[in-house]
Amino acid sequence: MSVELNHTIVHVADKQVSASFVTEILGLPKPKSFGPFLVVEMANGVSLDFMNHPGPIDVQHYAFLISESEFETAFGRKKERGLDYWADPFKHEKGKINRRDGGRGCYFHEPSGHFLEILTVPYGGFSNR
Repeated sequence: MSVELNHTIVHVADKQVSASFVTEILGLPKPKSFGPFLVVEMANGVSLDFMNHPGPIDVQHYAFLISESEFETAFGRKKERGLDYWADPFKHEKGKINRRDGGRGCYFHEPSGHFLEILTVPYGGFSNR
């Protein structure tokens, strides 16, 4: 089977602010404009297509699998901004990172409220990378 996720639309209050936030924290190339979207491309070919949305934002969760060195850099950028973070998705362990499956991870919010996660090892410790 060759089905792959290609892109998803991310509704946000301000596409410039949210797309720039994600690219800056994760060290990705600047977003590209495409119609009403600002497109943020990931290394695996999937893109997040940020789009302004006038109504309430339905908060979603986006998890980014990154290397240990990328985690250090992204975590540092997040801390420099003074952002709250949690080791768990239920927000019980504020100010901590998790060490699931021998890696590291944490959760934090982007400007429109979406709950982002950075992790160095996928759940279960399995990866096809």
